Amino acid sequence: MINVPKGTKDVLPEESYQWQFVEGVAREVAKQFSLKEIRTPVFEHTELFQRGVGNTTDIVTKEMYTFLDKGNRSMTLKPEGTAGVVRSYIENGQFGGVLPAKMYYIIPAFRYERPQAGRLREFHQFGVEIFGAKGAETDAETIMIADTLLKRLGITAKLYINSIGCPVCRKAYNAALKDYFAARLDGLCYDCKTRFDKNPLRLLDCKEEACKAINANAPSILDYLCEDCSAHFAALKEYLALGGVSYEINPRIVRGLDYYTRTVFEFVSTAIGAQGTVCGGGRYDGLIEELGGGASPAVGFAAGIERLLMVMQNSGVEIPQPEKPVVYLAGMDESCRKKCFEICCALRAAGVIAEYDHMSRSVKAQFKYADKLGARFVAVVGGNELAEGAMNVKCMATGESEKVAFENAVEYFLNK
Repeated sequence: MINVPKGTKDVLPEESYQWQFVEGVAREVAKQFSLKEIRTPVFEHTELFQRGVGNTTDIVTKEMYTFLDKGNRSMTLKPEGTAGVVRSYIENGQFGGVLPAKMYYIIPAFRYERPQAGRLREFHQFGVEIFGAKGAETDAETIMIADTLLKRLGITAKLYINSIGCPVCRKAYNAALKDYFAARLDGLCYDCKTRFDKNPLRLLDCKEEACKAINANAPSILDYLCEDCSAHFAALKEYLALGGVSYEINPRIVRGLDYYTRTVFEFVSTAIGAQGTVCGGGRYDGLIEELGGGASPAVGFAAGIERLLMVMQNSGVEIPQPEKPVVYLAGMDESCRKKCFEICCALRAAGVIAEYDHMSRSVKAQFKYADKLGARFVAVVGGNELAEGAMNVKCMATGESEKVAFENAVEYFLNK
């Protein structure tokens, strides 16, 4: 027997409706905020992620699924959504220059890491990207999109915000971090020792307990913001207040990708234990230019669908069950089943959810199957019914039955 690859999961027919619900709510929220869907390839040239995500990130150094195609080109299954959207934006003439470009996507993504609850090697994301707008009100709106999504899904999460500044103010902050961590290198994990020279800001993102303890007393980026970044952060807080969004400032949030600038944020839930971040994002004003496009500000976020579902389940959120058949048509023999098929086709064409016997079961077995499907009515067609031109319709809830002429079936069940 061939099993599902480690770190991946089948979404079975009896649970796929939960995914459809989350994706449906996400699309509704996107529509409300005038976002249009973008779809990019599942794999891209490896260089895109090396340049866009950053060579110092765990994603690029440890977690990417990279392979050589038959043309000896290095390709990578996308580990996140932003870089591909930026590539498309540049390649397609910045979408005709209509700004802001407001987009969303629902994608599979791939990272080779140790599988754990809510974190798989193939996972799925709802993401939002807004290109071309540099004001803090756009950061606030992006956060409000995520906040609206979580509330619509019944998820309670706390919003944490921070500013990690721009290249100008980060230069002084990186120097301060190096001064702080230089005397504490022996207590850091191997990865952090490597990051110390390449990108000291990443030390603040480490999840190792020993490193987190050392990080607790590290200098705060908020003490090093330049005048422009400080004003942007102040404006963000003002706009969040205007939008009625509660938040807490956490100067240790840096996010795990190199492309972020200024605003970064996370929504954290206590419903899934220590790995509580269900949504995160921020501003990345230099990424489009870094990947070969014109200078353009950008902001976005991504939320893992598996994590959203886990939080909903752990929080007792009830997801609406899918619609069940209005009627199941039960035929006694081959000629009766053909009539059931004909009526079923007419009902479906009219928009009625209908089902019939595929398995040549007995009428008794068909009633049991109809009950499992949750059908509200069972319409029986036997020899007498064929002769009369009318089927015997039984209401499964009350047990009451009535005759319905074949030619009136569509109208009858539409009214039901």
